[in-house]
Amino acid sequence: MVLLALLAATGFDASPRWPTRVQVFVANSGSDNVTVYDTRLGKVTATVPVGDYPTGVGAHPSGHRVYVTNESSNTVSVIDTRTHVVVATVPVGANPFGVAVTPTHAYVTNFGSGTVTVIDAATNAPVKTIPVGRFPHSAVAAPDGSRVYVTNNGGDSVTVIDTGSQTAVATIPVGIFPSGIAISADGARLYVANTGSDTVTVIETGNNSPANTTKVGDAPLGVSVTPGGRVHVANTGSDTVSVLGPTGKPVEVVKVGRMPEGSGAAPDDSFVYITNTGAGTVSVIDAKNGELAGPFGVGKRPEGVAVTS
Repeated sequence: MVLLALLAATGFDASPRWPTRVQVFVANSGSDNVTVYDTRLGKVTATVPVGDYPTGVGAHPSGHRVYVTNESSNTVSVIDTRTHVVVATVPVGANPFGVAVTPTHAYVTNFGSGTVTVIDAATNAPVKTIPVGRFPHSAVAAPDGSRVYVTNNGGDSVTVIDTGSQTAVATIPVGIFPSGIAISADGARLYVANTGSDTVTVIETGNNSPANTTKVGDAPLGVSVTPGGRVHVANTGSDTVSVLGPTGKPVEVVKVGRMPEGSGAAPDDSFVYITNTGAGTVSVIDAKNGELAGPFGVGKRPEGVAVTS
């Protein structure tokens, strides 16, 4: 009862609205740990110590593992989602930031070395290093695992990696200082948050070319797509989330916490989770109507977020 009262006091809707159980994994760069939040229980169920300055989080398609990039220790922590224990620490390149995961491999962007480290998901061993653009930031995998897409902050571009050959096969021009990236459930469209130009570029993956560009809020960073097709862009400079339709058309703007940075969509199309770096909270947005279900507290400087069922 005390927990419910505290949640209510912060504006959190503690009623049983969650369709299925999902776990939300949040990388807290300021406290060197990962917060695990269970939506069915309505509380934080674990705090997992990881490496120095964790930033990105990526979930394995099975939901059994999450991969956390530790930017200052040049490692990736692999967490078992059932036991909430770090089962491996993998050395990667300089200043790892983003991570995308296919059924067989994890792809880690090394911001400081202009490369992507490929980690074997079965052995947790690095197996290849792929050169990409300057200052690679974030990554996302195609739903079928055939491609991985990487944003290059310093090159204003997206690198396309063929996961069969483990090589870069294309470069797509986008806006200024591209950061977050997400892909639609059918794999047909990419959404790239261009932090330097306050825009989102929509890319058609069939021909690897930009389809259109949409103006959003100030300094967009994280971006996610719900199974239903809504795109949620965290605007760190304006404390808002821009909600777009599948083609990039603006739908609405949602006010969230201070300095929103990460964006993660639940696989059951229920809610979207936004990390507020300046507030130490996660805002919860209803994926269907844009209403705020309420925030919950995490660690210091939350950045990346991944949602597993």
